[in-house]
Amino acid sequence: MLLTRRLWLLPSLAICLLLYYAYHHLRTPLIIPISPNARLQVRPERHPVTSLAQLPSGPAKQLPRIQHVFDSETEAQRNERLERLATIKHAFDHSWQGYKKFAWKQDEVAPLSGIYRNPFGGWGASLVDAMGTLWIMGLKEEFELCTEAIRDIDFTTNTEEYINVFETTIRYLGGFLSAYDLSDHKYPIILEKAVELANILYITFDTPNRLPVTRWYWRQSASGAALQASKNTLLAEFGSMTLEFTRLAQLTGDAKWFDAVERITKLLYKDQVNTKIPGLWPTLVDAEHATFTYNHFTLGGMADSTSEYLPKQYMLLGGLDERYRDMYKKMVTAAKKFLFYRPLVPGNQDILFSGNAALDEQLNVNTEPQGQHLTCFTGGMVGIAARIFDSPNDLSVARRLVDGCVWAYNSTPTGLMPETFHIAPCHYGIDDALANECDWSEERWLEAVARQNGTSKPSPGKTLSELGKEIVKEHSLTPGYTKWGDNRYILRPEAIESVFILYRLTGDREYLDTAWRMWNSIDKVCRSEIAYAGLSNVGVKPPAQSDRMESFWLAETLKYFYLIFSEPNDWSLDDWVLNTEAHFLRRPRAGESLSRPLV
Repeated sequence: MLLTRRLWLLPSLAICLLLYYAYHHLRTPLIIPISPNARLQVRPERHPVTSLAQLPSGPAKQLPRIQHVFDSETEAQRNERLERLATIKHAFDHSWQGYKKFAWKQDEVAPLSGIYRNPFGGWGASLVDAMGTLWIMGLKEEFELCTEAIRDIDFTTNTEEYINVFETTIRYLGGFLSAYDLSDHKYPIILEKAVELANILYITFDTPNRLPVTRWYWRQSASGAALQASKNTLLAEFGSMTLEFTRLAQLTGDAKWFDAVERITKLLYKDQVNTKIPGLWPTLVDAEHATFTYNHFTLGGMADSTSEYLPKQYMLLGGLDERYRDMYKKMVTAAKKFLFYRPLVPGNQDILFSGNAALDEQLNVNTEPQGQHLTCFTGGMVGIAARIFDSPNDLSVARRLVDGCVWAYNSTPTGLMPETFHIAPCHYGIDDALANECDWSEERWLEAVARQNGTSKPSPGKTLSELGKEIVKEHSLTPGYTKWGDNRYILRPEAIESVFILYRLTGDREYLDTAWRMWNSIDKVCRSEIAYAGLSNVGVKPPAQSDRMESFWLAETLKYFYLIFSEPNDWSLDDWVLNTEAHFLRRPRAGESLSRPLV
């Protein structure tokens, strides 16, 4: 009998040894077969971390004040502000009720047809994204409704072929962390869901060099396939997870979240001066080989929030990591020289845009005078950095960048800025000594139109300006613009974001009126019976609406409009840092430990 028992144990022991070997040597992360019902589960890693980077030690520094010291307002000013505030809140309620009625717990509501869309996999993007706005607007019952609804989100499966890790991080993880911070940590379920999601996202860091897969074909992972970071990773998706993972580390005390993004920071810091334009990182990163060899640079789409997060991460770490100051200084110095440019516009307004750059065959840097709605965040970024990094002269640069975006709103038939466009440059860089090159003339503009559209020489019988005039007529260009690009308006927040920040920095009440004009332009053409809709072409009147309302309309655009008309000392920028989805994360106060910030 004893022999029989021992013989029975032999195959069991062999199986155990095989499992032990597989666990400690093969480190297969996921062992779920591919199927339409595949589910993600956390499994042992192929490339485990042997030593975790820790949050900076020591008490947070006393950083310079960001917000303006606001004077008391008159009764008339207060009444006007509160009327505007109520209007924005009503617009949010209209949008929120449309979402609740037609798309509750789905990602988005279609504002014209009333159907729902799930571009982020059906995890309720609008619901999670809007929680912070609900709290800030005092809609506590709606907020608590969301705290119950998020219990049903199943992060182990997704309707999309791949998961955009960056978008998921900024919208969902950022949304959870913000809701948790704003509500003074009174709802434990919010942090529980944040950790649940983060554990899923953490799988994407299980690559040979621990740099993340940012476009994650999760069903392949669910079958046990190994992960490899991409040779063509977008800079924004690569470098814009620091705030969210750092705040999660601060709230949970688990260093693995900070360690995950710290590895990205080390690479950005090490190679910043070794790119083709030192100081700037290219739009594409070879994350597989951890190199920056691509020849295209911008602060716009595909790159934007990596730069945006430099001063913000500095604040979230209480000023204890000087690498972020150093990286920002190098980045903005290069941007001023190679990306920022002054356009040729009627009235000779002293404004700036941020364009694109690349090296030519002779290794000269060529700047492309493109404008993007996405680059409108730069004014707010430069303004905040001017304060916390004690660079007062940069505040005027911030103003000029914001004024450029305001000009773009004011200069189209609808009063709204297009996604992308080209504009006539008068000089590159921010050198005031070149201001005399910016005197407006229609002939100079028309010649720039011709050149932008591929005509560099006069044709028989027609001057260059006459050819430009034909192009203007054909494409309905308004003065200053040389070429339309993507003429949509998709309810983006970046312009009002920077208008809000400059108001909080300067106290200049002109920004309140600017915001109100922007709002009226949006409300006039974007409101639908169900919610608010984007536009297909801001260059024509009346513009056609599109059947899409992204979650950032609730999370960002309406939040920034609400905040600029709120009491200016509420939700102070000296107490909070906002991620790129406008999610408020609590900053450590001076003297606090980063791992245990007070609330």
